[in-house]
Amino acid sequence: MLSFEELKRDGQTRARLGLIKTGHGVIETPGFVPVATLGSVRALDSDDLEALGVQCALANTYHLHLKPGDELIKRMGGLHRFMGFSRPLFSDSGGFQAFSYGFGREHNIGKIGCIFPQERAVEERFKDKIENKKGNKKDNSKENNKDCKKENLTRISEEGIAFRSMYDGAWHFFDAEKSMRIQSNLGSDIIMAFDECTSPLSDYDYTRKAMQRTHDWAWLSLRHRDRNQALYGIIQGGWFEDLRRESTEFISSLPFEGIAIGGSLGNCKADMHQVLEWVVPRLDERPRHLLGIGEIDDLFECVQRGMDTFDCVSPTRIARRGNLYIHPRSGGRVANKFRINIKSKIYEDDLRPPDPLCQCRTCQNYSRAYLRHLYVARELSYFRLASLHNLHFMMRLMDEIRESINDGSFFDLKKRWLELS
Repeated sequence: MLSFEELKRDGQTRARLGLIKTGHGVIETPGFVPVATLGSVRALDSDDLEALGVQCALANTYHLHLKPGDELIKRMGGLHRFMGFSRPLFSDSGGFQAFSYGFGREHNIGKIGCIFPQERAVEERFKDKIENKKGNKKDNSKENNKDCKKENLTRISEEGIAFRSMYDGAWHFFDAEKSMRIQSNLGSDIIMAFDECTSPLSDYDYTRKAMQRTHDWAWLSLRHRDRNQALYGIIQGGWFEDLRRESTEFISSLPFEGIAIGGSLGNCKADMHQVLEWVVPRLDERPRHLLGIGEIDDLFECVQRGMDTFDCVSPTRIARRGNLYIHPRSGGRVANKFRINIKSKIYEDDLRPPDPLCQCRTCQNYSRAYLRHLYVARELSYFRLASLHNLHFMMRLMDEIRESINDGSFFDLKKRWLELS
């Protein structure tokens, strides 16, 4: 079903090299897990993923339950056969929707991009400053819309979570048993226990209640799980030290095959690092997954603190918005998030590839000028070419990180990428 072998540990940090062995193949860790929300990584097909060296992917339980339906997927032979992907698959529990369509929707905060409220505020002030320097008028209608609360589409109880479908408005109910049944129908290799993901704006009392619900649902997930799948328990507790320690102790005491860390990770990245410092030293040798994190600097910081796998929509999502990754020697920095924005007019006649150091299909065949043209013209081919580049970039970065742990140079690699003295 699943086994984990630690191959080597970095001498200066908690970074470790390992192998997660599943029925559909081996995952080398540390590893990045692209998100295939509806059984597809946006703009790419399964052949693309295999050609890029993608070891595994993560599917979304909530969305696949609604479209096309997990029972249909089961009749089609399971998600591997349905999407034509032969490598390991993760699936989430559906509990994240309690955050994204509930509190997150109501307060205009999301897991990706604005998970850390303090950093979102800084980014907004920086954007406003740049716009003012350019002499651009601020669109007050957009600002008002950003601050306007939206309808909360979830109802949470001790029994489970009721959702209003984002597709047709119908109400659905998830509890631990149903989450396990849906994930069994999908046939994913690694599944997540049903949990409640809390917001960075949730207070201590609510975060404790949500954690206790998650603990109750962990027992039920173990009771109703498919024994052919590897089940990860999820540590909650927000950014409160005593809750994280309590949740770590409880979840670690249960017979899960792996451990995931979820929920709010604080108001800024320093808080996230602190949460990992509270949690990881108390974990045993089971594989560890960090839910929903995947910026370049995050990968270095979280690998350093002992995490094994990460899932995030960021590489393909930012590609669709015009952002392409570039290596430090091509101008990538923490300050620009290792990206260029291809829609900028400065790339209108730039014949260089997106990243001159990259060996992906996109960089070997196309210029920044051409990709900018495709983006501005809204040609569909742009989305595929940009996604191929960003995912290739991420896969090669993880290769480099694993190699550095193996040869003892991880901290030097991190310093070069993050410009640390």
